[in-house]
Amino acid sequence: MAKFVLIYTGGSMAQTSEEQAAAMAAWGTWYDGMGSAVVDWGSPFEPMAKSIASDGSISDSPVGTPASGYSVITADSLDGAVAMAKECPIIKDGGQVAVYEAHEMG
Repeated sequence: MAKFVLIYTGGSMAQTSEEQAAAMAAWGTWYDGMGSAVVDWGSPFEPMAKSIASDGSISDSPVGTPASGYSVITADSLDGAVAMAKECPIIKDGGQVAVYEAHEMG
């Protein structure tokens, strides 16, 4: 089994406590459905990011599209990880998911 990092971009934040509870329930259902494939539920990111360039300069913005969170899962293949990611609740909220295979080091 390989590890895959899911990087979330976009999506909307629930405004009311009822919407927040429904969103958390949707994420919980999605994670529960993946079972032991979930290595790290991850976390949402704060909107502020800094980037460090190769010359050492620092800017007050992310590199590329701002990420809104991450998770780590295991799957037999990239296609298997994508199949699981397609059910992510952030997609229904207008966001996107990028799926990267993480290679083991050492």
